[in-house]
Amino acid sequence: MKTLAIQAVARAEYGKKATKSVRREGMIPCVLYGAGENVAFSIDEKAVKPLIYTPNSYIVEIDIEGKVEKAVLREVQFHPIREQILHIDFYRVQEDKPVSIAIPVRLTGNAEGVKVGGKLALSARKLVVKGMLENLPDELVIDVTPLKVGQTIFVGDLQFEGLQFVSPATQAVCAVRVTRASRGAAAAE
Repeated sequence: MKTLAIQAVARAEYGKKATKSVRREGMIPCVLYGAGENVAFSIDEKAVKPLIYTPNSYIVEIDIEGKVEKAVLREVQFHPIREQILHIDFYRVQEDKPVSIAIPVRLTGNAEGVKVGGKLALSARKLVVKGMLENLPDELVIDVTPLKVGQTIFVGDLQFEGLQFVSPATQAVCAVRVTRASRGAAAAE
């Protein structure tokens, strides 16, 4: 799994007044949860953009004034009007415990249904999986070659070694939809 290193500054003050002053300095207030203790810190707004504005998932190595913590991004809060990041929550990663993280989906192959005029539609760009840190892939590669018109791949149909899906088994991942061209090809047969 890809990692991203970020420099952080520990925060001693909490509350509305303290977070407003942190934001005025161009920093984002953050909290690191997990393993019994919560750590409040702030991150430079420019340093966190490669983490948030990307389809990829990362293990984040947060350097809080010399102490390095491994974590995953849990939640980002945005301003309702401006696209300003207000707050970020991270969850600590422990080497001996499984991690839940959203991993991007990549489709490969040429579906049978697309060859006869259907349209391939991706329903889930990311799926939430649970697994040990060393088993987490950069992306979930799904082969769509056997899909015919009107067929769907669900989360319950997928199997990846060392991973357990947290996303519901009934969630659709991708499907080949019926189009006018595929209806015309079926009527001609």
